[in-house]
Amino acid sequence: FRYSEMQYIPKDTARRCDTLNLQINTVYDLPLDGELELNVTTKSNDQTGPGAIFSVTKRNVFGGGETFGVSMRGSYEWQTGKRVSGSSSAINSWEFGISGTLTFPQVLFPSLIKYDTKYPSSTSFRIYADQLNRAKFFKMLAFGGSASYEFQPSATSHHSVTPFKLTYSLLQHTTHEFDSIVDVNKALGRSLENQFIPSMGYTYTYDDSPITTKKNHLWWQSSITQAGLILDGAYAIAGKSFSQRDKKLLGNRFAQFAKLTSEIRYNYYLGKKQHLVGRLMAGVAYSYGNSITTPYSEQFYIGGANSVRAFTIRSIGPGSYRPTDSKYGYLDQTGDIKFEANLEYRFPILGDLHGATFLDAGNVWLLRYDASRPGGQLQWGRFLKDLALGTGIGLRYDLTFLVVRLDWGIGLHVPYDTGKKGYYNIPKFKDGMGVHLAIGYPF
Repeated sequence: FRYSEMQYIPKDTARRCDTLNLQINTVYDLPLDGELELNVTTKSNDQTGPGAIFSVTKRNVFGGGETFGVSMRGSYEWQTGKRVSGSSSAINSWEFGISGTLTFPQVLFPSLIKYDTKYPSSTSFRIYADQLNRAKFFKMLAFGGSASYEFQPSATSHHSVTPFKLTYSLLQHTTHEFDSIVDVNKALGRSLENQFIPSMGYTYTYDDSPITTKKNHLWWQSSITQAGLILDGAYAIAGKSFSQRDKKLLGNRFAQFAKLTSEIRYNYYLGKKQHLVGRLMAGVAYSYGNSITTPYSEQFYIGGANSVRAFTIRSIGPGSYRPTDSKYGYLDQTGDIKFEANLEYRFPILGDLHGATFLDAGNVWLLRYDASRPGGQLQWGRFLKDLALGTGIGLRYDLTFLVVRLDWGIGLHVPYDTGKKGYYNIPKFKDGMGVHLAIGYPF
């Protein structure tokens, strides 16, 4: 129903009567809901630009509260910001995608998963296709499908289980500039090869913010993703070892990796609308069998509006490797291991306008030696030196339902040799600055 109203009317107003009649007035909903959304996006990778989403939804498909929706989205984005070298990456891209999702308002296999029915739960099946064009480099087509469960055992805990997800990525129309990068960085080329990514995953989230009696709040999320295990097991039954790299699905190589991430945030209330917020994030991705390296979309990076804000996306790491001064060097700076720490002090200025000062540190590293990126592997003796460090100040216009944020990051240390002695080794002050206009808090 589009509209429903309940009215309680005394059964007999002329006599003393304690009985009420319940009258329910309803208006049938339209068979389909349509929605057009126009937006301007700012991402953690400094990509900014306009976008649009058009969706059509059919509610109560089978009479049990199910929904089926089809959406189309398109966007055009360009990259802002500068690297430590002082040059801009000047990367732009467009993207178009279409997806269909069928959602049931309950877990379809309740005997396998125990949960409290008073909290929301759902089962979703999704198919999708996405075309990405990265100007001057390549086009990539990705399509696939997934099945997932969402349920809550309590007000503070949330589980997300994805027992099946299959994606096929097809690299198209590479340019000479991109091919020249791949010739130098073989690992990058392998991570972008045409391949199936058959994966399953689980995410647990703890969030005590619904407990309004608490002044300080904790948020913790951990995820594990595994790709290729079931297919690898089938090949093992057929007599092929786990270490073989020629296993295929429908004539194409499939990815094999395991990925684990964990992030924790703590919001400490200081009083008078002041907060001290901290975050720790760590992750590792290990490729094996068919995959010499993890798919590019699954690798880690730092920098940008929600990371180490003094530096632009992918401009630091892995390890103490020094990025090339080429304007295409942004593609190289990803890794298999990530560690990041952030501390931010938030305070009121005037009305809905708030200020912040922050300290960010982090880097990514490689699990395996890569001759094209010397110094990229994790070395415990260099761990602290390998952490890029930045500070800065920011403004937040907080309307509760919308937060507009402007951050000015200032670099203090990069993990590689810049020719300048001392811990503060940024060659020029202006080269260690990052300005980010974004929506929402960074964490």
